Amino acid sequence: MGDSDDDVPGLSAEATAALREFYAEQRGRQEPAGGPERLYSVGAVQEDWRMSQFWYDDETAKRLAEEIIQQAGKGGRIACLSSPSVYQRVKRLDLDGSGDVSVVLLEYDRRFSAYGDEFIYYDYNDPLCLPENAAPHSFDIVVADPPYLSEECLSKVATTVKFLSKGKILLCTGAIMEEHAEKLMGLKMCKFLPKHSHNLGNEFRCYVNYESHLLL
Repeated sequence: MGDSDDDVPGLSAEATAALREFYAEQRGRQEPAGGPERLYSVGAVQEDWRMSQFWYDDETAKRLAEEIIQQAGKGGRIACLSSPSVYQRVKRLDLDGSGDVSVVLLEYDRRFSAYGDEFIYYDYNDPLCLPENAAPHSFDIVVADPPYLSEECLSKVATTVKFLSKGKILLCTGAIMEEHAEKLMGLKMCKFLPKHSHNLGNEFRCYVNYESHLLL
C-alpha cells in the first residue's frame, strides 16, 4: 500500500454525506429520506484491486442477500466474511422490511469501519482473532468470499467459517477451488453463476452445504 492518501480509493462524496446523516440519526436527529439506501448501496466504497476487491453486480448481490436472509430465518444472525457487497444488500433488504435479521461484516479493509458496530476487523492470516460479538457457532449462516484463490487462504478462511457458523455455509470463490471447498468444508458447487461489476478472468461459483432451491 502506498503512503499517499491519494492512492487509496475512498467513499464517494454521496456516500460520505450519507454517513454523516447516518451518524446524525444515531445521535437522535432526523435522517433525510433516502440516506440509508445510499449508505448501503453496492459500490459506496470503491474497489481496491490491490486488496483483491471485486464487487458483485447488484443482481448477484441481491440474489445472494435474499438467499442468506431466507436461510437465516426470522431474527437470524448472518456473518458476511470478506463479502461487503452482500452485507450492503442484506442491509438494504432489511431496511425495506424484508429482512428482520442481524448482520455483521468481517473485513480487512478498515474503510468499512464506517458501518460501526456491525464491522469486525478480520485478517484471514489470524483466523480466530475475533471479538466477543463473533462467538463460536453464533451465526445461523456464514457467507464467505476469500480474497485469494489459494488453498492456503481458503484453509484459513474455513477455520473462521466453521468457528462462527451453526452449520450453514455459503462460499463464493473460483471454480478452480471446488475440490478444496469440498475437502475443507464439505461444500457442493451450485448452478448459480455469480457476476461481478467488472469481469474477472477466473470463473466464479457458489458452494453450499445445505438444500437451496435458489442456488442449486
